[in-house]
Amino acid sequence: MANDLKNSLALLRIGYVLAKHDALFVFDQIRAFPTVTWLSRRLFRQKQDRRPGQRLAAAFLELGPTFIKLGQTLSTRSDLIGDDIARDLAELQDRVPPFDSAVAKQRVEASLEAPISELFAEFDEHPVAAASIAQVHFATTTEGKKVAVKILRPGIEEAFARDLELFQWIADTIERRAPEMRRLRPREMVETVKNSVYFELDLRYEAASAVELKQNMADEPGFYIPEIDWNRTTDAVLTLERIDGIPINDIEALQAAGHDLNAILAICARTFFNQVFRDGFFHADMHPGNVFILADGRVAAIDFGIMGRLDWPNRVFLARVLQGFMVEDYAMVARVHFDHGIVPKNKSMEQFALACRAIAKPILGKPLNEISVAKLLGQLFKVSQDFEMRLQPQFLLLQKSMMVTEGVGRALNPDINTWKMTEPLIAAWYRKNLGMQAAARYQLRETLDNLHRLPRLIERANRVLARLDEDPDALYRPTLEPMDERRVPASPFTRLFTLVLVLGGMITIAVMLLEQLRGL
Repeated sequence: MANDLKNSLALLRIGYVLAKHDALFVFDQIRAFPTVTWLSRRLFRQKQDRRPGQRLAAAFLELGPTFIKLGQTLSTRSDLIGDDIARDLAELQDRVPPFDSAVAKQRVEASLEAPISELFAEFDEHPVAAASIAQVHFATTTEGKKVAVKILRPGIEEAFARDLELFQWIADTIERRAPEMRRLRPREMVETVKNSVYFELDLRYEAASAVELKQNMADEPGFYIPEIDWNRTTDAVLTLERIDGIPINDIEALQAAGHDLNAILAICARTFFNQVFRDGFFHADMHPGNVFILADGRVAAIDFGIMGRLDWPNRVFLARVLQGFMVEDYAMVARVHFDHGIVPKNKSMEQFALACRAIAKPILGKPLNEISVAKLLGQLFKVSQDFEMRLQPQFLLLQKSMMVTEGVGRALNPDINTWKMTEPLIAAWYRKNLGMQAAARYQLRETLDNLHRLPRLIERANRVLARLDEDPDALYRPTLEPMDERRVPASPFTRLFTLVLVLGGMITIAVMLLEQLRGL
């Protein structure tokens, strides 16, 4: 009861702030908390000329860091709030006021257990960036290396813990009072925010993500990840190599510096494809403020707090869906959704295929340079309500990342389709992992594994037969005693039989593999 009262008062404050910014449409859309909405509208009546998404972003900004993080998460849910609001909420990342530099220095000294003067020869007073969780100062180490120092906001852990408890209560209330909203999985959305925050509140995880991405992209000379200074990195402080480059969206500066915009676009498309499909680990916050072009033309990424992962089944699912759309095989797209359990079995596969055709035709019918794969996926998510699709948070994060990548690509060259440049990579990946060669390799591995286990199975069978020779009635007599595990020497006949089976199996596999490869 006390907890409900506390959360209700907190909810009333949220309603007041939303009403002040004329953003109560959020409660209207989810058809929840009508009393809060009614009371808030009467406490504060104000109409503004800004777009709904701008008004909501302003309200979240006033409500604090946790709500800013919620807004950033909602910006990936265009299926829930619409494209326009999602686009406005995506602007929240760079609009947070910084905290005092004296506090930042105290935080660094306390976390690294050393005076600033022993850690850095220079430490800039003014931050170069401020976000909901941390802010960044440029510095020079005592060894003379130029670095960027990311520092968690003071008190951020307590603020998030308090607000996340409130979010959980709100999600539970929505699911109880609005059963039709359960398909949007508000509890899971809160859990997604919670998990994201958990990792972002420990900057060592961000450092580890940067190292993992750097290792994954080691064979890509055009893509650069800054080095981590682990000696000056803790849970509250992250120190990494400073990147001196031109922001990727500063087209005039890039052209003035003599950079090849098409080459930059090719690097972005190639590296994004490899991160998603080859590695299943991708930078999920590649907005222009996090991507720079170095003097030698390499693309450098920073800020690894938001990373996405796709396991192998989800990568296969995504590849087959995109392949189905590209060849206009909508029955295949529908079948993949049903096979993976994304759409319930009680829905019509034929109707879902028709819905896929309806959303794809207007997009794929455009000129090549205007086709948006991200928009295609976004439209696919929008049909979720009619077919009770289980929305996958990792795909929503990917769709947002694809949208940002497409926007960067069009800024660099509006006449080139970003994904067209990855067609050779897509074809090669598909052949390697989903084509006949992949099927033959899979079958070969399975058969070899079985053949590898065959001698052991024959040996066990030999032990059982030996036991039955000693005691013929043992087969019919139940016992709780474990079978005698002493090794029974295999007879020469058993060893010869095993050898013949192994050799015969290997010859059979080789013939099958050659036949499949010959048919490619």
